[in-house]
Amino acid sequence: MSHHNENKTHVVGYGTYVLVWLALVSFTGITVAITGIDLGSFTIATALLIAAVKSILVLTIFMHLRFEDRVFRIFVFVAFLTLAIFIGLTFIDYSFIR
Repeated sequence: MSHHNENKTHVVGYGTYVLVWLALVSFTGITVAITGIDLGSFTIATALLIAAVKSILVLTIFMHLRFEDRVFRIFVFVAFLTLAIFIGLTFIDYSFIR
């Protein structure tokens, strides 16, 4: 069996890293600011949404997931979808059964 394994180089500019880092810092500030606003049960949902956006940025840019094979990206998506379902079910249980 012959595996076709090319040694590809992926160049991401320093400007992209700086912009993503600034976005991550901004999202962290927004998350901290939201904790001071009373949104009721939506405070946790908003914080989790911002955390999901931050994790997508880290996965695609810093961990170079966008340069990986399609199958690997699908596996990562399924893992995150499973995690999102568990967090969503936990959030629903916590919000409505008190």
